[in-house]
Amino acid sequence: MNGWDRVGSSGSRLSESSNVHQRTPSRTATLGRLQPQAPGNRNIHCNDREANQPFRFKGNSIATTKYSIFTFLPKGLFEQFRRVANCYFLMISILSTTPMSPVNPVTNVVPLSLVLLVSLIKEAWEDRKRFQNDMAINNSLIDVLQDQRWVRIPWKKLQVGDIVRVMKDQFFPADILFLASTNADGVCYTETANLDGETNLKIRKALEKTWDYLTPETASEFKGEIQCEQPNNSLYTFTGNLIMQKQTLPLNPNQILLRGCSLRNTEYITGVVIFAGHETKVMMNSMNIPSKRSTLERKLDKLILTLFGTLSVMCLIGSIGSAIFIDKKLYYLGLQKMTGSVEDNQFNPDNRFLLNMFTLITLYSPIIPISLYVSIETIKFFQSTQFINKDLRMYHAESNTPALARTSNLNEELGQVEYIFSDKTGTLTRNLMEFFKCSIGGEMYGTGITEIERGVAMQTGVKIQEVEKSANATYEKGFNFDDPRLLQGAWRNEPNPDICKEFFRCLAICHTVLPEGDESPEKITYQAASPDEAALVTAAKNFGFFFYRRTPTMIYVRESHVDKIGKMQDVSYEILNVLEFNSTRKRQSVVCRYPDGRLVLYSKGADTIIYERLADGNEDLKKVTREHLEQFGSSGLRTLCLAYRDLSPDIYERWNEKFIQAKSSLRDREQKLDEVAELIEKDLILIGCTAIEDKLQEGVPGCIKTLSRAGIKIWVLTGDKMETAINIAYACNLINNGMKQFIISAETDAIRGVEERGDPVEIAHILKEEVKRDLKNCLEEAQQYMRSASGPKLALVIDGKCLMYALDPSLRLMLLNLSLNCSSVVCCRVSPLQKAQVTSLVKKGARKITLSIGDGANDVSMIQAAHIGVGISGQEGMQAVMASDFAIAQFRYLTDLLLVHGRWSYLRICKVVTYFFYKNLTFTLTQFWFTFHTGFSGQRFYDDWFQSLYNVIFTSMPVIVMGLFEKDVSATLSKKYPELYQEGIKNVFFTWRVVAAWAFFSVYQSLVLYNFVASSSFGGHTSSGRIFGIWDVSTMAFTCVVVTVNLRLLMMSNSITRYHYIAVGGSILVWFIFVFIYTGIMTPYDRQENVYFVIYILMSTFYFYFTLILVPVVALFGDFIYQGVQRWFSPYDYQIVQEIHRHEPDKTKTGLLEVGLGNQLTPEEARSFAMARLPRELSKHTGFAFDSPGYESFFASQLGIYAPQKAWDVARRASMRSRPKVSKKK
Repeated sequence: MNGWDRVGSSGSRLSESSNVHQRTPSRTATLGRLQPQAPGNRNIHCNDREANQPFRFKGNSIATTKYSIFTFLPKGLFEQFRRVANCYFLMISILSTTPMSPVNPVTNVVPLSLVLLVSLIKEAWEDRKRFQNDMAINNSLIDVLQDQRWVRIPWKKLQVGDIVRVMKDQFFPADILFLASTNADGVCYTETANLDGETNLKIRKALEKTWDYLTPETASEFKGEIQCEQPNNSLYTFTGNLIMQKQTLPLNPNQILLRGCSLRNTEYITGVVIFAGHETKVMMNSMNIPSKRSTLERKLDKLILTLFGTLSVMCLIGSIGSAIFIDKKLYYLGLQKMTGSVEDNQFNPDNRFLLNMFTLITLYSPIIPISLYVSIETIKFFQSTQFINKDLRMYHAESNTPALARTSNLNEELGQVEYIFSDKTGTLTRNLMEFFKCSIGGEMYGTGITEIERGVAMQTGVKIQEVEKSANATYEKGFNFDDPRLLQGAWRNEPNPDICKEFFRCLAICHTVLPEGDESPEKITYQAASPDEAALVTAAKNFGFFFYRRTPTMIYVRESHVDKIGKMQDVSYEILNVLEFNSTRKRQSVVCRYPDGRLVLYSKGADTIIYERLADGNEDLKKVTREHLEQFGSSGLRTLCLAYRDLSPDIYERWNEKFIQAKSSLRDREQKLDEVAELIEKDLILIGCTAIEDKLQEGVPGCIKTLSRAGIKIWVLTGDKMETAINIAYACNLINNGMKQFIISAETDAIRGVEERGDPVEIAHILKEEVKRDLKNCLEEAQQYMRSASGPKLALVIDGKCLMYALDPSLRLMLLNLSLNCSSVVCCRVSPLQKAQVTSLVKKGARKITLSIGDGANDVSMIQAAHIGVGISGQEGMQAVMASDFAIAQFRYLTDLLLVHGRWSYLRICKVVTYFFYKNLTFTLTQFWFTFHTGFSGQRFYDDWFQSLYNVIFTSMPVIVMGLFEKDVSATLSKKYPELYQEGIKNVFFTWRVVAAWAFFSVYQSLVLYNFVASSSFGGHTSSGRIFGIWDVSTMAFTCVVVTVNLRLLMMSNSITRYHYIAVGGSILVWFIFVFIYTGIMTPYDRQENVYFVIYILMSTFYFYFTLILVPVVALFGDFIYQGVQRWFSPYDYQIVQEIHRHEPDKTKTGLLEVGLGNQLTPEEARSFAMARLPRELSKHTGFAFDSPGYESFFASQLGIYAPQKAWDVARRASMRSRPKVSKKK
């Protein structure tokens, strides 16, 4: 191919073109064959790189790294200095280099540099992993047509317009127009798991005109032009035309193969690249999860500002005192009249104030701990990776899914949640649909009793009459139906067998399900876009209408008992048109032709949508079916209405012309298709309705009851009908008969009457007024109940239409006040946007900590709107998980996530922050008291390195150990007494009162530490008779400070493990080792002559040992008394629980979560959990935007765990440089 040869050398340059898509320059008009790109379309010349070169389409190389070689240092430092504390330490480091600084600048610069270095190394490490992912993906190989043969090149060299060949189980390297397949009828099957988490296969069909372009010889002859939309992030839409051989062929999403999907059940396919690299739909869907900071972290900023204010006051006192001291005490020196050098001017009282202010700022700088952020990040990281991710109580063995903390920033926020917003389907329920009941021609079938009915009966005290299962009853996944009137062909004896036949055929034909496996009822499996569809097709099979094969134009059904009982016949139905389901249409229709030529439109969808399109007449059937629908809804079942329409050939042909025109439209194609569908989806004849059960997840009622006891209010936001939502709420203990229920619904006679008149302005006005009146009445009634001490709990139920007006700015406050007074809120028929609006209303309006939990793509906006987003890795894909902060497999695991890990994390971080505040304030105040004895001159009390290493080494490890292993009560007691969680909601452990108490004892201890040591040293002397000097006293004082603050940590710990003893004893030991070495060595190039041999001299005196024992005891005595009085007269809730169970041994592994030896797993569960804990890439910054499978099979082999290799593992390793093999340990 000549174009390839001419452009080949510039391939890499083109692949790294500018991010901004440039239009064709005017000079290209002289080529005669190229036109400037229109703003709304993209013109692509297939199989001709030369023709595409002027358009400068983006190449296929992707880069998801945060930094480059040139931007790493400036951008990385910018990120670090966005933290106020780092800016503060930078200022201190700069001040320490000036002549006015009393400390060596090295002692400030080195710790800051270490902190920055650690943070930058962490950033570089994370970015390196992203870079490796990018390289593995960019260097994956793909077959590209070149000179009538397939040539393997890296993905990154691929360009728009290239013809590629993708083999079975390979990933598509870009967004590709599907040309030809080795399967019959130009069909291929794709798996979109990397796109949306769904493992069911999708069918794609190439245009019939391109089926022959399969071999390199025929493909090289393909010349055409693609006119399509510009790159966008809509995964499920595509608009374009293929112009070839002077014909314009419409393109739709069925011909598009998206990057990140993989080819299945097909030997290979050929296609043309239309979008590459960052312009592919999946890359344009790569979303940055909103940056979330915990509430406690924001309060920490206020505490640091308070410390800075304290520092300013201390410096102000010292500066004023210095000026007064020089002016009053040293007036006889005439310092005010001195002029000359800078050294002379610094003693002038007029200049002394400002100079001394800067001197004291550097002297008192340790009051704000430099290691605070690093310590907290370390603690949070280990809490997430070692405790949350490895807790077997939150491991779901059935799906091999452990809990996953996708961020460590919000650990303590889990301990303060007050409102939970939950989706229903797949979150509270299993999203495993089973065909349970149905109504056909006004007759209800199905004898089963749902879990919801049992729950409602339990609430009302009604006894349920159980019905014995019939002998013909069958059960399989998706089918849990029992009624002998319909099974085994018995439907032929019903009063309406013809309607039954239409019902079953509608189930077997109106769908997009793909059959897999042997064409036998026992072995076939159905790949469906949703569990509902699979359940309906499975039901048709069990009723005798077995769908076993499909092609792009035909559906094959094996029908039993149609002509007579026991007779089977294979019938082929030609599928002429499929009007697909979407969230706007809420229905799906199929136009099919029977073998005898009969044209039928089958339609299924939401009851409200289908009823609007029914033909006049049959009012009795409509009324009875509506009653059945309401009865199914009250039983918690999901309903769909089925209808059909016979079409004449003339009507169909006229409509089909409009349908083809709409499919060929480049602009607003979806809207035009919906409009055309309306023309034929009318005058329908009602067949009946289906009822599918979605069972509650295991443990949901108990979990909700426990969370309610913990003071957490749970709201359910669902798209289901009000009756279904209310009954689900009853079944899971969200609502009970003891509650006063406020129901605000648009399904009233007054609103129905207005809607029948059809005036949208009047409907909006009446609805808003009705909602306003209902809200006002409910709020007044709720306030009366709240005034009553014995009033019932309140519950609010509101539907989507009313919620739309209730969220209006004029009514929003009223809705918020009413909702906050209710223990439970159920919002039904709500859209994804309304879910996010309700979440934001409570988050911003009530300023409460919120948590959203869901499992579907429609829950993403709600998950991102809350303080904490939890995704459930369920049946609806992985988009919710990818947008979440934490991921769990079951709703019931919220109990452990919040009441155990959340509570402990909150308690630990609160103690870490307050302890940091205490130990640094205590240390700095000893320097402050010394200033009063030095005429406020800024003379340092401690050696520079003592001061610098105080936070970094001598007191750093114990606080990290406390942050990891502190535990007030065991996990079992945390769940047994969920009321303990309310301490986090009320934030009792991190209030200004708590901070003030710590500040008081810091002042007390610093006075003891300084005055006791200083006073007792006045008459002291060494063994040689020399009196103690300043460095002897300061070293003694520093030793007492280190011992005291480390012992204080043991006093504040509720559970002391061996790690506490090691950390505290080790820190004190490290201090002594350091001071022995540091004071024992002196070189000509340092300032250590002041402290040379100090510790050796001190330890040769009785004074050292007496002071080392006495001073810490006296300093900590006040804390000891305070803790005893507080525990005795004003105990915290957890202290009461401790007293109740003080004689019960803690059976958990010391300091660790209740995981490990106490949890016995089967060998299969143990293997699954071991696989789940294998190293993996958790970052979302990958070539597939949402997720990137890790080297699971590789790591498994290293650890001796069997795990089958995955295609992506092989592709990735093959694209990397060869590395020496690691021999397995035997």
